[in-house]
Amino acid sequence: MTRHPRGALFATSTMTGFGIATWVTRTPAIRDELGASIEAMGLVLLGLSIGSMIGILGAGALVRRLGTRPLILLGGALPVVGMVLVALLAPAQVPAGVWAGLFLIGFGSGVAEIGLNVEAAAVERHIGRPVVPVLHACFSLGTVVGGVVGIAMTAARTPVAVHLLVGAVVMAALAAFAARNLQPLPRAAAQTDGADAAETVGASRVTTATRRSVITVQLALVAVITLAMAFAEGAASDWLPLLMTTDHDAPEAVGSLVFTGFALAMLVGRSAGTPLVTRLGRGRVVRLCAAVGGIGVLLVVVSPSPVVTAIAAAVWGLGIALGFPLAISAAGDHPTDGDRRVSVVATAGYIAFLVGPPLLGFVGEHLGLQAAMLVPLVLLVAAFVVAPAARDADVRRTVPT
Repeated sequence: MTRHPRGALFATSTMTGFGIATWVTRTPAIRDELGASIEAMGLVLLGLSIGSMIGILGAGALVRRLGTRPLILLGGALPVVGMVLVALLAPAQVPAGVWAGLFLIGFGSGVAEIGLNVEAAAVERHIGRPVVPVLHACFSLGTVVGGVVGIAMTAARTPVAVHLLVGAVVMAALAAFAARNLQPLPRAAAQTDGADAAETVGASRVTTATRRSVITVQLALVAVITLAMAFAEGAASDWLPLLMTTDHDAPEAVGSLVFTGFALAMLVGRSAGTPLVTRLGRGRVVRLCAAVGGIGVLLVVVSPSPVVTAIAAAVWGLGIALGFPLAISAAGDHPTDGDRRVSVVATAGYIAFLVGPPLLGFVGEHLGLQAAMLVPLVLLVAAFVVAPAARDADVRRTVPT
């Protein structure tokens, strides 16, 4: 695989992160324009989550039938359309329209996430070098750039519509680059022999019993890790700016700055963490991620000031940075069933994006957003406990059904 086809994967992931950050940095302003309470804002955010889950749940079957290319291309186009809708309908005070725009962003991002992770895991197996962590580092890079732009736009009091439309143009450029250069790896080259390739080609016709055999105890535990890490990342993305403005009475720009610090910490962790994996092993690094991330979340819960919260958010981001990509690598570490295993685990992880916004919005409405962060903390504790499942060894015993 040449640089440009691999770059297409990275460009799409960067676009997704940039789009999410563009939206997140303006959530307080959009909430004010809509006149929504915290709980009502959770329902608006549900559009993003439902779109993501519909895309994710349907993406596994689409990958087996169509391959990864259509999913990645669709994931580049729909978020641009969704961003334009949010840009135009938030100032018009149309919550249903904002919900629809977020739905398109979520649906496009959802199908792209599955396609990108499946393709990156296949490339990783093929070339024998880390690709999934780099893919997720590109997402973090997108969030950092989008966050910095968001801070500047917020500080300059740029109207939400102008900011989001500029973001849509940048996203469209990245999507166009990806569409031009995307060349998915032939699955025959990613398998160990001809029989394995034949199994991949015929994956759309596998029986229910065969699909169930993919689910092992080890894979189920890896799915717990992905769910915990995705929930923790989503909680920060959805609620950190609002937590700063509501629980700490900080200016909107400070909320954007804290989120950007979180994203920057994730970028650093994903970019510099590969040598740590080589030295300690995948399972130990996942456990370390859960521990450090949990400490960061706990500090956010008990923080008495915006400054402490900002530092804690950086610890939170640095801690969980490698958790999700390493879990995806663990799922894809199989000679014949890598694609299906990645699809199963990624789907389980992205369930967090469905239950996260309304659950944390409900808890935050009644107990405050700081207290609501106890939910991702509990999930990170669970990930700490089951972290050895992400080790290199593959456990074959299936879960009883």
